[in-house]
Amino acid sequence: MSEDRRVRRTRRAVQEALVSLILEKGYDAVTVTDIIDRADVGRSTFYAHFTDKQEVLFSNVEQLGFLHPAPAARSGRLFAFSLPMFEHAQERRRLMRALLGRRGGGPIAARGEQLLSAIVRDELIAAGGRPSPSLDLLVICVVGAFMALLRAWLDGDVTATPADLDAAFRAATLPAVHAALGRT
Repeated sequence: MSEDRRVRRTRRAVQEALVSLILEKGYDAVTVTDIIDRADVGRSTFYAHFTDKQEVLFSNVEQLGFLHPAPAARSGRLFAFSLPMFEHAQERRRLMRALLGRRGGGPIAARGEQLLSAIVRDELIAAGGRPSPSLDLLVICVVGAFMALLRAWLDGDVTATPADLDAAFRAATLPAVHAALGRT
């Protein structure tokens, strides 16, 4: 049992070191040596747990519920994911900023956008949208609006509560979505 604790402690130290370094100098500038030095672990210890810095980055994603959102409640309300995701981002702001902010690793943001696109597409189809190139464009616009608000907030460009972010997201997207779906 104590070995498991040591393994968890070492992995957590390496993960936290990467997050700190991303926030300081950006993902691309971080080296494995930087991570090893910050985490205060030996090179062989690092490689016993991870193959490279990207694996450390992806291991942090497990803590990021944003990329594995719960399906929206069947409330009939479009984009029910929005407020809970903004609230989750507030709870995990430091990690979210490191992974999704402007200094974070692009693969994480791309994966988040891909997963969010699937959720938005499913909601739009459930609301009466038909799979088509125009629906694909609408999905891109909705996901882009959500991610732009999230990134601006994570990077400190705007000050807002999760409820404010949700309200802005809804105000920017719902009129266009309703018009595209033929709703009034």
